[in-house]
Amino acid sequence: MLYVATLTFLGAAQTVTGSRHLLTTAAGKRVLVDAGLFQGRRELRDRNWAAWTAGRLDAVILTHAHIDHTGFLPRLVAQGLADRIVCTLGTRDLAALLLPDSGHLQEEDARLANQRGWSRHQPALPLYTAAAAQDAVRRLQAYPFDKPVDVVDGVSVTFRRAGHILGSAFLDVRADGKRLLFSGDLGRYGTPLLADPARPDPADALLLECTYGDRLHPQEPAADQLARAINDAAKRGGPLLIPAFAIGRTQELLFLWRRLEFEQRIPTVQLFVDSPMATDATPLYLQHPEDQSEQVRELLKQHVRPLNPSRLTFVRGGADSARLLEKPGFFAVIAASGMATGGRILAHLERHLPNPNATVLLVGYQAEETRGRRLLEGAKELKMRGRMVPVRAQVQQMSGFSAHADWAEEERWLSGAPPPGRVFLVHGEPAALEAQRARLADRGWRVEAPQPGATVEV
Repeated sequence: MLYVATLTFLGAAQTVTGSRHLLTTAAGKRVLVDAGLFQGRRELRDRNWAAWTAGRLDAVILTHAHIDHTGFLPRLVAQGLADRIVCTLGTRDLAALLLPDSGHLQEEDARLANQRGWSRHQPALPLYTAAAAQDAVRRLQAYPFDKPVDVVDGVSVTFRRAGHILGSAFLDVRADGKRLLFSGDLGRYGTPLLADPARPDPADALLLECTYGDRLHPQEPAADQLARAINDAAKRGGPLLIPAFAIGRTQELLFLWRRLEFEQRIPTVQLFVDSPMATDATPLYLQHPEDQSEQVRELLKQHVRPLNPSRLTFVRGGADSARLLEKPGFFAVIAASGMATGGRILAHLERHLPNPNATVLLVGYQAEETRGRRLLEGAKELKMRGRMVPVRAQVQQMSGFSAHADWAEEERWLSGAPPPGRVFLVHGEPAALEAQRARLADRGWRVEAPQPGATVEV
């Protein structure tokens, strides 16, 4: 029998979340590219609990640290299914923050479910613990960009800069004489903090993310959108609440906020980053010159603190966060999570959504059936921590802050190399996948959007 390498799409197929792609070589080596949690609607989250049927893994390669790409690692490690895990230097540092926090949230969710009787099963258990997450972190092996790494016999990977978050990479994988590119999450060009994505090389197959496969980002600069939102919120007089991912989005907001203050385009208002993780992650952005944009490098040469607006306060302790809920007057709070699926932003929303003078600013993609998406779609009330909260606050959205390339920016990236032999579209909702499929098929490319669980030969 002739054996050939295969790809199996275990996650991020026909959805934007749960990135898991299994590469099996002709010799039977099994390498998982990303090990993400499914997030968003209940049907997707339930997949995290499904029995793992793909067998023991010889290695895992990570594109970046976001939980929808790494958050399943602790469960795999705890079950003895994964030992060797390779990633970039920045991904290792961010995952050391994100994974234990994810484990803590899993434990907290289980505790609340048992306390309030929310669970289908008694007692409710966490998907994994913070201790299990720490064990997974200890197994991360970090490598620099642009240098080939032998992963297992017959498989090597070179990490190429993706520009999505600190440490993010697209993967140049060599296996069985084939060259496979895994886009991970592609970033944008000309962003404040990070260098542009690297050019891709010719490939036999490409897995391409399609989060924005059917949309373009607005042409208006993000700084202009942010300035208008801050000034409008200040006029309303209530607090400005910004749900934002602790990694990436928060740091970009801080960079632009400081610049807008320097340019005197916004008032110098009190700004609170209510997130222990963001507090720890923000300095990391200044410790990885391999990821930084020219803007950041130049400011650092001038001894400017590029991520520090003048009235910025980082809030770490829970007691300080609780006191912030009672603060009067106008101020701004940035807190996770970016889609309002958890984290400290929930307490701020619960407290201030009924206030018609408050403003909620959504600064990124809002997945289906998340609280952020429901706010965006004009929900009049929102279920929060077991009760319905009326929504009277002003809700605004900025898509200029997205860390994902839109379809035109993906076209720019794809133009850097000849067409791949085959293209598999992943990490997108069905409409976005179909738009990108039709666009590439019109160019004569061999392209498809696999179904969950599909296996293809490469």
